[in-house]
Amino acid sequence: MFQKTQAKSQFSTDEHPHRRFNPLTGEWVLLSPHRSKRPWQGQTEALDLTTAPSYDSECFLCPGNKRINGEQNPKYDTTFVFQNDFAALNSDGPKAQGEDPLFRFETVEGESRVLCFSPDHSLTLAQLDPEAMQAVIAAWQSQSELLGKKYLWVQVFENKGAAMGCSNPHPHGQIWAHNHLPTLVATKQQRLADYYQQHHSNLLGDYVERELQQEVRIVVSNHDWVALVPYWASWPFETLVLPRFDIRRMTELTAETRESLGEIIGALTVRYDNLFQCAFPYSMGWHGAPFDGQDHPEWCLHAHFYPPLLRSASVKKFMVGYELLAEIQRDITPEQAAARLREQSPIHYKSSHYKNSHNKQSQ
Repeated sequence: MFQKTQAKSQFSTDEHPHRRFNPLTGEWVLLSPHRSKRPWQGQTEALDLTTAPSYDSECFLCPGNKRINGEQNPKYDTTFVFQNDFAALNSDGPKAQGEDPLFRFETVEGESRVLCFSPDHSLTLAQLDPEAMQAVIAAWQSQSELLGKKYLWVQVFENKGAAMGCSNPHPHGQIWAHNHLPTLVATKQQRLADYYQQHHSNLLGDYVERELQQEVRIVVSNHDWVALVPYWASWPFETLVLPRFDIRRMTELTAETRESLGEIIGALTVRYDNLFQCAFPYSMGWHGAPFDGQDHPEWCLHAHFYPPLLRSASVKKFMVGYELLAEIQRDITPEQAAARLREQSPIHYKSSHYKNSHNKQSQ
């Protein structure tokens, strides 16, 4: 007798393995949502639950302190920018080039700068008040404009937390500028240009409109900006910050769009911290059109947030094994991640307003 075969269940993106295509990189991401239920017996991160002081006499970045090279910081009361004492790039090195197809190289000219977000050692980007947030965005903009006059590419970024390799807890980011287009950016530019040539429209502009229609992956939005978990996200709680208006570079921000951007960054980073009630680690950076004097209608200014945490403040995602040898794989779907971030309180868990509201709810 023939055995009756069971009918296959209907496909669900929340239950069944599938792949998603990333149009910015040309790569695929493997999703295995059923694996999110597996028990975790791997490495956990040590939690630092101590409250940092507003000023640390041992911190190389606090106002008035000496840095490792002996230079003294001014007693700054807003943002503070200086040349990195251990710069990855130099502006005056010798020039050389190797053309051997197996051993090619080229020298690089550039600068590496540090941007202290606040004089207060205890704060993070998520805890800055609106005025301090505006000072950070204004510094991103002014540094991009200044360095963009000399260099092709200006990379604004922040590594937050020890889990992302940050060696100093003082709130700060970095700005690297150089005379070449980085590998990942060059790939993205080609993908954006190909899409523009084929569709006569901007890829990310089209994408954000589709996301606004579907709504399922949006974390927070206002009239100018959207923060969402991208359809093709690699990291569990990865997000994109995208504009709802036409803008190519950081230097094109107006006073109004800076203010609305500050609202979105604050709302997103607060939700990150509230998710696991910790100083949520991430690497964040901005991409926009290169400073080559061209219009670049294919480009759209945007920011990536890449956080490593997976299940809790102590369990992070590792890109190993299959990810290193085959393709990126994730367990939690972007839709599930967006829903969890979206439902978080817009009030930071360390603030008195948050504690008061939760005390009232528990009574």
